[in-house]
Amino acid sequence: MATAQPVRSPVPGLWHTCLIRLFGSLALLGVSFLTEAANYTLAVVPQASPAETYRRWAPFAEQLQRVTGQHLQLRVYRSFDEFETDLVNGLADFAYMNPYHFLMAHRVQGYLPLVRDGSRLLSGQLLVRRDSPLKSVKELNGKTIAFPDPNAFAASLYMRALLREKANIRFTASYLGTHANVYRHVVLGSVAAGTGVNVTLARERPELRDELRVLYETPGTAPHPLCAHPRIPAELREAVTRAVLEMGKNDNGRSLLKRIDILQPVRAAYTRDYQPLEKLGLQKFTVPTELSPQ
Repeated sequence: MATAQPVRSPVPGLWHTCLIRLFGSLALLGVSFLTEAANYTLAVVPQASPAETYRRWAPFAEQLQRVTGQHLQLRVYRSFDEFETDLVNGLADFAYMNPYHFLMAHRVQGYLPLVRDGSRLLSGQLLVRRDSPLKSVKELNGKTIAFPDPNAFAASLYMRALLREKANIRFTASYLGTHANVYRHVVLGSVAAGTGVNVTLARERPELRDELRVLYETPGTAPHPLCAHPRIPAELREAVTRAVLEMGKNDNGRSLLKRIDILQPVRAAYTRDYQPLEKLGLQKFTVPTELSPQ
C-alpha cells in the first residue's frame, strides 16, 4: 500500500484572474487578453503552467465571448489547492475540471456538466524511462513515484488507488505540480516512475514521448467536463453548450477545441458520465486542500 507523507514541490499562490503582474510576461509569450471587464469567470484546472494554460485557453474564451455576447474572464492557477478552493467556494462561474473535481464541485456547489470530449476516454498512465529495466508494477515496490498533484484524477487519485488496492505495493509519492514536470523528472531519472494521462502525454514533443514507456494504464473514464455553477441562467448555460458544439463543426472551431483537448465536443451528463465514478471510493485517497474552508 502507498505510504509516507507526500513530498510536495513548492507551489506559490493563485494568479488571481491573471492580472497586472502577468500582463508583461504573457504578452511576451504572444498571449492575447480579454480586455473588457468580465461578467463571468472561466476557471481552468492547472494541468500545465499558468502561462501555457492561458496560451491554450484564451482564444477559446474569446470565441465564447464573441458568440454569447457575455464577457468572460479567464482564471488560471499555479496549484490544485487554489483551484479546488475556488470550486468549493463557488467562485468560478464556468470551470473546466477533472472528473474528481466535478464530483466534489457537484456535491458541494451543484456544478452542472455542459460538454466534454467525446473522441476518447481519459486514462491514467504509469510511465518509466524507455530503457528502464522495470517490467511490472510490482517492481516499483519501495520506490519513489512522481505524481502531478495529490488530487489529480486519473494520474494520481485513481492511479494511487489501483497501485495500493490492486497491486498492493508500497511507494513514496512525490508531487510535482504538473504533468509536464512529472514527464521530465522521469526522463531525467530522478524518480523510478511517474504518472500522467493519455491526453497530456499526447501533447508533449515526440522526442520526449520517445524517451518514455507506459508500464501500466488505468481503465478509461469520461474525460474532463466544462461545467457551470447553477447560479448561471439556464439560457446562458445552453448558449455556451451550443457554442462549443458548433465549434466542432468548422475548421476554425475545431482548431480552438484541439488546443484545449476537446477534439469532439458532446453534451456531458452527470448520471451517464460521472456518477459511476462515485463507486470507485476515491475519497479516502484525497489530500485535503490547504486553503479549503474548515
